[in-house]
Amino acid sequence: KTILDSISKEDKDFEGDGYVSLSIIYAVMSVLNWGAPSIISVIGPNWAMFLGGITYVLFIMNFLLPITWLLYFASVVIGVGASIIWTGQGNYLTLNSKSSTMSRNSGIFWAMLQLSMFIGNLFVYFQFQGETNISADTRKVVIWTLTGIGIAGLVVMLILPRPKKDADTDMPQEIHQGPIEALKGAVKLFFTRDMLLLSITFFYTGIELGFFSGVYSSSIGFTKNFENSKELVGISGIFIGVGEVLGGAAFGILGAKTIKWGRDPIVIAGFLVHVISFFLIFLNLPNNSPFTDTTDDALITSSKELAIFCSFLLGFGDSCFNTQIYSILGGVYSDNSASAFAIFKFTQSVAAAICFGYSTSLILYGQLGILLVLAILGTISFVLVEWKAKKAALAKGIHDDASSTAESEKK
Repeated sequence: KTILDSISKEDKDFEGDGYVSLSIIYAVMSVLNWGAPSIISVIGPNWAMFLGGITYVLFIMNFLLPITWLLYFASVVIGVGASIIWTGQGNYLTLNSKSSTMSRNSGIFWAMLQLSMFIGNLFVYFQFQGETNISADTRKVVIWTLTGIGIAGLVVMLILPRPKKDADTDMPQEIHQGPIEALKGAVKLFFTRDMLLLSITFFYTGIELGFFSGVYSSSIGFTKNFENSKELVGISGIFIGVGEVLGGAAFGILGAKTIKWGRDPIVIAGFLVHVISFFLIFLNLPNNSPFTDTTDDALITSSKELAIFCSFLLGFGDSCFNTQIYSILGGVYSDNSASAFAIFKFTQSVAAAICFGYSTSLILYGQLGILLVLAILGTISFVLVEWKAKKAALAKGIHDDASSTAESEKK
């Protein structure tokens, strides 16, 4: 958003909008997620991740040639790629995990993924330093650097080991399906009670994803009451990343312990962290800050330290929700993980597209109100499904113990 805003100030013919681009990406992604399980059933998760990764590199490179229609076309292309890369990596993660390691692996994955928020924004912070309007030379350095990193990522995807069909796991294994059966299975799974409840949680994560990844840092950059507000965009991203990485690393390291307590305490903790952050943002930023540069006053004297602290809270709370979503999908739906992750990304993407759509005109306070209501509903729905999963696991444990005892008595 901030880069495109700078381009439009230099080139009056360029009318590309960051929020519109992101809305297109997530809208396309949401629709095509339904086809992702079918694609993965044919080519497997490894090739799905690689092909999806190519579209990310192409999207980054389109910023070298700022043309409005090209930006939106590239947004469609990356939306296609995103639908298969996310579903593919969720499937890949599940196929390489056991019930005892799913939470740990989800945490490690999330921490590694969100390092991009920390490292990328640290790089951008130094590149944007001292610039009220991001120059063409600065933009080129950023774009070519990100392109190089993207290509390196593609090389890594090519050499990732294939999941073993005879892997030592205690979770139900993925049932091999044809493309049509995979699509039908995804639709059928979506309309089950538990998945509909989880979809409320997925929807909330999509709305808050749109808020922290596209709206909040831009709002800080547009708040002219902060000194060097454009530099704070990078710092905000850094601290969102710090929160994400710390959360993911903590749940990865403590995965063996947290799985015993259950997933619900972590999600509830994430809910409380987010509610605190929403209240502080409500106090600290001007109501019209999501749109363009503003000198309006907030309810309190705007504090850049408080703004950056809220960035950390947004990231940490997000990691609480997402690591546990990955854990519950990989654990409860291990026999149909491609469809489960496709539904997750479909619902989340629809929500993110909606968020980026209304962010072009909805004031900050209205966006925070939507986030608060959905946070409450999403937390309740997740807890209900988790409690049911705990009850089923307990019943299975008792049944297995009884079967073992009966077998011993027969012998």
